[in-house]
Amino acid sequence: MAPIRTAIIGLSGSATTSWASSAHLPYLLSARGREKYQIVALCNSSVEAAKRAIEAFKLPPDTKAYGDPQAVANDKDIDLVVVSTRVDVHHSSALPSVKAGKDVYVEWPLAHNASHAKELAEAAKASGSRTLVGNQGRGAPPIVKLRELLQQGKVGKVLSSEIRANGGSVDREALLPGIKYFTDLAIGGNIVTIGVGHLFDQVQHVLGDLQDLQSRLQLQRPNVLLRNPSTKEVVETVKSNVPDLVIIDGALAASQIATEGASVLFRFRRGQPFLGEPPLSWTINGEKGEIRLQAFGGSSLHANSYDAPVTIEVHDFATNEVQKIEWSWQSWQEELPVVARSVGLLYEKFADGVAEGQPTFETALARHEQLAKVLAGWEGK
Repeated sequence: MAPIRTAIIGLSGSATTSWASSAHLPYLLSARGREKYQIVALCNSSVEAAKRAIEAFKLPPDTKAYGDPQAVANDKDIDLVVVSTRVDVHHSSALPSVKAGKDVYVEWPLAHNASHAKELAEAAKASGSRTLVGNQGRGAPPIVKLRELLQQGKVGKVLSSEIRANGGSVDREALLPGIKYFTDLAIGGNIVTIGVGHLFDQVQHVLGDLQDLQSRLQLQRPNVLLRNPSTKEVVETVKSNVPDLVIIDGALAASQIATEGASVLFRFRRGQPFLGEPPLSWTINGEKGEIRLQAFGGSSLHANSYDAPVTIEVHDFATNEVQKIEWSWQSWQEELPVVARSVGLLYEKFADGVAEGQPTFETALARHEQLAKVLAGWEGK
């Protein structure tokens, strides 16, 4: 099979956040990735910016340079369009290619609000586009292992679950100047949509979709420092309108793995956890035992939580013993940087035509609608 001809919108050599280069390129430019994908075009804010990125990342000189998403959509020699821009231009960057019927991969969040996410999902359904969304945490080995344990009945049916997470930014008081937009809810990229959104999708991928959502939000630290990462100097103080404490509770429907009405409590707080505690602690209480996942390197299992242990343990109620559960990356993933490993798996499954469990525009829309409910009535917006 010929490689999938791929265009990337948003691969920049000068961007503050370089997710496209750090998480997408390592797989796409690996020997394994090149067997399935070929980068044939870049699109940035201008043709000149795209040309500079082609040179910066040493892509082939015949790689096309575009400065307009519509031009990408019009190119008949492009099969897949990858959108890795700031969230508030996801919709405008992706929509032309979706309408053209191309396959489209958009980073999470799919769009900066639920209505634009719905428009993208409906356009893809109408055009027949195959879609993919960057909820790559579904394929993270610890998440896969939790699903396996529950499906195997390791602890019986789920009775309840609690998730306590910290993160969304490295520091509870400060942000990098380049992500100042995290303080503006209207832009759509912030700790609620990104930090909470990724983990919330992973939780429901394991347990099932939550019903009867209720939320409590708080903005504990409205004055956010913008700190130069090199000098540690505070360059600006900005007023945020984004909640930095998100508490969600819901219930599970009866299923193969869960009892009817099993309670799920989710708490996410921006910044560091209590000193010495893991940024992520997730327990799943079952009829016969309890599972505990702890991530000591961060709450971002879809990205960079792996510079410290991520552990899974099972407490068997019958024996009153705790068993440590092992998990591992696939051998080919270990050759990639950590943040590229789960992204690489998304690409692998997409190229192989695997649909089960893959995040799509439809699954992303469901998460957007849930987060809209969580944020409904928030006074800061």
